[in-house]
Amino acid sequence: MSDNQPPQSAQSPDGVPEWSIPEVGRPRTALGRWLRGGGSLDQPRDEGRSHPWYRVIWLTGVDYFSSLAYQPGIALIAAGALAPPATLILVAVTLGGALPVYTEVARRSYAGQGSIAMLEHLLSGWAAKIFVLVLLGFAATDFVITMTLSAADAARHAMENPYLGRYVAHSHMLFTIALLLLLALVFLIGLREAIEAATVIAIPYLLLNLIVLLAGAVHIARHPEVVTGWRLSLTGRGDWTALFIASALIFPKLALGLSGFETGVSVMPLISGGKRDPGQAVPLERIRATRTMLTMAALIMGAFLLLSSVVTTLLIPQDAYRAGGPASGRAIAYLAHRLLGDGFGSVYDLSTIAILWFAGASAMAGLINLVPRYLPRFGMAPEWVVYRRPLVLVLLVIDLVVTLAFHANVEAQGSAYATGVLALILSAALAVAIALSRESRASSSHGRTTAALSLCFWGITALFTYTLIANMIERPAGVVISAIFILVTLTVSAMSRVRRATELRVSGLTFADQSSAALWPSLLGEQVNLVPLHATTSAFRARKAAEIRAHYRVTEPLAFLHVKLLDNRSEFIAPLRVRVTREGENFVIDVAGAIAIANTIAYLSELIDPIGIFLGLTGRNLMHQSLRYLLLGEGEIGLVVYAILVRYWDWIDKGPRRPILYLTGA
Repeated sequence: MSDNQPPQSAQSPDGVPEWSIPEVGRPRTALGRWLRGGGSLDQPRDEGRSHPWYRVIWLTGVDYFSSLAYQPGIALIAAGALAPPATLILVAVTLGGALPVYTEVARRSYAGQGSIAMLEHLLSGWAAKIFVLVLLGFAATDFVITMTLSAADAARHAMENPYLGRYVAHSHMLFTIALLLLLALVFLIGLREAIEAATVIAIPYLLLNLIVLLAGAVHIARHPEVVTGWRLSLTGRGDWTALFIASALIFPKLALGLSGFETGVSVMPLISGGKRDPGQAVPLERIRATRTMLTMAALIMGAFLLLSSVVTTLLIPQDAYRAGGPASGRAIAYLAHRLLGDGFGSVYDLSTIAILWFAGASAMAGLINLVPRYLPRFGMAPEWVVYRRPLVLVLLVIDLVVTLAFHANVEAQGSAYATGVLALILSAALAVAIALSRESRASSSHGRTTAALSLCFWGITALFTYTLIANMIERPAGVVISAIFILVTLTVSAMSRVRRATELRVSGLTFADQSSAALWPSLLGEQVNLVPLHATTSAFRARKAAEIRAHYRVTEPLAFLHVKLLDNRSEFIAPLRVRVTREGENFVIDVAGAIAIANTIAYLSELIDPIGIFLGLTGRNLMHQSLRYLLLGEGEIGLVVYAILVRYWDWIDKGPRRPILYLTGA
């Protein structure tokens, strides 16, 4: 791109012009153009194509409902005969804890941002950024393991099928990798009509599960001795109080049954709000529809979990569901073949493989929408992260590494999955509790009611804190895996922030008033020399002007630049507010809203195109100054402005006309 393209101007809502530098950095190779050809992910979603909640439910359901493929088997291994009461506690926690939390998240995050965005807004500064990065590490654990675990479990169902098994019996790893490659290929091409595909996959899957479980219930009714045997096994464990305590202690191992709520909130923009919502600041109808969808999903899943836990516990012998047994990780599929024959069982297996694969697609969609929402805005990811195709390729590599590291073992990945799920739910509960606490202090009319509600959610937060800690203690591998994801996220983010620190980091410019806008053209196109100053007094400016004219051959007007930084220096990019005034033959430019002084000077220099720029050097310790620049936006301004401009000029292939840079003493 040549340097003769002028800055772009537009009108702000209040009629004051806005200015910005044109987009630069177009890809120069065919590969670069293809990678960016998949579209940018940082653009707002098109909410024009909305759907009723009873259609969108299947999109979140492919993630939520697909856990029926492995959850009953995991419950059997973890709880044995106690699986039904432990599952009952799981359902109670779902309906009394997770569901109320996410209905509150939906009320405050109706654009689909989720609980992570809530916490970012409730906190501030670097603490908010670090907290969000840690949560993104847990979210990455959740979504990545969803993809790898679902693909591995789909491969297991194919291996155990009497017809498919003969072809893939010894190719579990290859089959898993093939499913992940297919998943990436679909997203590289572009996933369209996801709701229709989810509906076609999820509804038949639930119907097939219902048929199998009803067949199991009929078998139990015809053979009451299995109920007697189960009661005898429970009798040896103590009375009902002892059984409840034991089940409560086992419940955290069943936490996979809580997955899916974060996805339910993220699809909110796809839900139709009816005729009342257009033009409304808060889409109340959409919020109500989302709450209905979340409630129905939780009720459907709760009913299936309870029924499946009873049927599988009573009908599957211990040697079948233990690790390595024919029912391990596929309890309902095992019953489908045993009760209804291999023909029906094969149909069930194919449906299970389809929904598990699409659950991976749901997780991939969640990540490619979550990561660009935060990391590029924080400056903590490379620029290409906002493009779909390169991000999908990176996620594919991560999926393959995780699959190879776990040897495509479902049980081995379950602990990491549960840790990610519980961490996200805990963050949502914490966000809601903090929000309600602040609302109770701010409200005079409903303060007591909101305070009582806040206390309830602090109790829910404590419950999920216990669940997460218990899960970590019981299955520490999940903590290790999540810690690796978090460490990688923090490391890559820090490296990217340092690397991208010399970008312009300004989203645009608006003027404080019409007089500033009227004076602005007098500065443009080699009409002034730019002089950034830290002092704001007219006496200091007069002394500096006399000094410059005494030592340099400068006859043109001087434009003195004062930059006021934001209090929150953790932001990576921000708009500027500019006031321009006349001071004799010179100009004074006051800039507010900056996040880094050097970047702001460089940005304004490119807009103004001055004859020269006078930059002062402090001569202080460069390491100390570098840290001040990275964390506070200050530091050795002169050298950093030079580095930013040189990088920017090289990026846009700027021609020979460049402003003269004067590096002077402090």
